[in-house]
Amino acid sequence: MKRALLVLLILALGIFTHADEKLTCYELRTYHANEGKLEALHERFRDHTVAIFEKHGMTNLIYWTPVENEKNLLVYLLAYPDKEARTASWAAFREDPDWQAAYKASTSNGKLVAKVDSVFLELTDYSPLAAFPVTGTAPLYEMRQYTTMESKLENLDARFRDHTIGLFEKHGVTNLPYFHLADGQEGSGNTLLYFISAESEEARNASFKAFSQDPAWKAARDASEKEGKLLIKKGVQSTFLRTTDYSPIK
Repeated sequence: MKRALLVLLILALGIFTHADEKLTCYELRTYHANEGKLEALHERFRDHTVAIFEKHGMTNLIYWTPVENEKNLLVYLLAYPDKEARTASWAAFREDPDWQAAYKASTSNGKLVAKVDSVFLELTDYSPLAAFPVTGTAPLYEMRQYTTMESKLENLDARFRDHTIGLFEKHGVTNLPYFHLADGQEGSGNTLLYFISAESEEARNASFKAFSQDPAWKAARDASEKEGKLLIKKGVQSTFLRTTDYSPIK
């Protein structure tokens, strides 16, 4: 009996691991809502879009709005087995009568979205996580994008892999998925995009202050920049995010 249970457990673990490994293509999508239309866009996602995405094989990971959202943005992350599966899922989604009806009803008084930005991402080999964990506390998320000098992305990766990630954790920053831009996109050879979280902006700022003053960080930074800076001028962009009420992960 014990042996049978053990076999079943091993098979179950294998299935879950295999399922996780199948998600190799990530897509970060940013919707620029028309003036006065952001709440209607949320309503459409809440009541229709998220479920129809799942129906057609897309994995909804997390949905956010920026803390300071003057541009009326909705930011979310999807995952797929691969790029071909993504293409097939979106084709089926667009032809779905439920989506067409929801779109028609929601735009009866004008289009909700002015522009959509989409970038394809691949997990780095040192990413601590492949997905966002369920926390139950709705933490403050931060999306950070680093742009390196030409041919310096590997150096930046080495610094994160060997030092930065561990030092972030030491000072109370929660590391989430780390990504590179998939090949064939502008910036794919010199961009690191990653997510972290903290309990609040105050906690985040205190953690970064302690991190920046840590002798281990200063030594790692100086050693990595012996042959020149890794980042371009103003090469760090940061956006604070909060999850929407319909996000699968809070």
